[in-house]
Amino acid sequence: MKRGRSILSIAWVAAAVFVVGLGGCRTSSRADEYEWTAIDEDYTPKNYVEEFIKYDSEQKGLLPVNIRNFGKDASVLRRFRGSNFAKANEAALKMAFPDLEDWMLIDLKYKNEKGQEVMRTVLYVLVKGSWRVGDSGSLLK
Repeated sequence: MKRGRSILSIAWVAAAVFVVGLGGCRTSSRADEYEWTAIDEDYTPKNYVEEFIKYDSEQKGLLPVNIRNFGKDASVLRRFRGSNFAKANEAALKMAFPDLEDWMLIDLKYKNEKGQEVMRTVLYVLVKGSWRVGDSGSLLK
C-alpha cells in the first residue's frame, strides 16, 4: 500500500509541476489587446502623463498623436526593450529608481516634421513626486 501511495504522490507532484509550468509559459496580456487612442486638440487627458504627452506634442506641432496606454501591465513591461532595460520587471525598475513611486508604459505613434511615421514605447516613472521618462524603446514581438 505504501508503494501505491508514493506513486500517487509522485503523480500529484508531477501534475502540479506541469500545471505551474504551463502557467509560466502562457502569454498573458498582449499589447494588441490595448486600443489606440488619438490625442488631438480636443482630447481630454486621463492622467498627468497623457496631459504631458498632449502638451509636448502640441508644442512640437506633432498633433494628432496616437497612444496605447498599458499602464502598469507587468506582462507588457516584460516585452519592453529600451536603452536601459530589456524584459524588465518591477524589481528591476525599483533597483534603477530607488525612490520609484509609480510607473506607466505607453506606445506613441505620430508623424514627425518630415511626415515619417514614428512609433516608440516610452516608460514613464514617478520619482519623488515628479513624472519623467525612464526609458524609451520598443516592445518585443
